[in-house]
Amino acid sequence: MFGLGLPELVIILVLVLIVFGAGKLPEIGAGFGKGIRNFKKGISDDQKEPEKLSD
Repeated sequence: MFGLGLPELVIILVLVLIVFGAGKLPEIGAGFGKGIRNFKKGISDDQKEPEKLSD
């Protein structure tokens, strides 16, 4: 993917735990999940609607 292996991902996870703390991780994960869901919904809605031409 981006050259990230298991050791790099573990280091990133540890840094996130240090910076945000264990209590904030569920909130961050939920916000990230909602953002991805909205992005996918926006892309699929965009593909379903025909393009509107304005003169």
